Amino acid sequence: MRFWPLRCQWSTWRVAEPSFPPYNVPDLGGGVRRHAPAAARNVGPIGDVLARWLPERGRVLEIASGTGEHALAFARRFPKLTWQPTDPDDDALASIAAWGAEAPDNWREPLKLDAAAADWPFDRADAILNINMVHISPWAAALGLLDGAARLLAPGAPLILYGPWIEAGTATAPSNVAFDASLRLRDPQWGLRQTESFAAEARVRGLILDGRRQMPANNLMLRFIRD
Repeated sequence: MRFWPLRCQWSTWRVAEPSFPPYNVPDLGGGVRRHAPAAARNVGPIGDVLARWLPERGRVLEIASGTGEHALAFARRFPKLTWQPTDPDDDALASIAAWGAEAPDNWREPLKLDAAAADWPFDRADAILNINMVHISPWAAALGLLDGAARLLAPGAPLILYGPWIEAGTATAPSNVAFDASLRLRDPQWGLRQTESFAAEARVRGLILDGRRQMPANNLMLRFIRD
């Protein structure tokens, strides 16, 4: 199962529609190198925020890289960073590897990793990125992501997420309400998460929410810093 997401650098954000039905890599048709329609729309806006939030150098561990389109784009955009894509799904790993045939030298071969697993095949990262996972996976995967970030990140290092969220005191866009319903219909363990609940779980693990950016198509980017 999983979720997902080329093209680099946009100076102007284009507003994208939510993806219906929710995309997992096996949903995206035949062939090894898969293409998620949302990736070409959101990679520029995401990259613009990452340019401010990522460290200048080091290893970025991308959790749930999906098709691999984001990983390739960001490896190209941030040549001083080592880019490590991962995914738990074999179809996704094959797609990531296929996109990686075009990758620069700072790209690393994709590795199998389930965010919910107690052990990850890494002992450190300088930043962790997660795009469009926590709403298209069980809550255990979201908690596993936080556990892994707490283990791998040094103080001051970021965990960065992108996707649709529900926020207390903020009206949820009708498109996100419909998206949430479609997710829960597909799998009752899926659905948009509340930022407050996620941030509370992060806080007990020493990860402090210190950045929030409103993104196109009613998405958010959140940055948590290791305390």
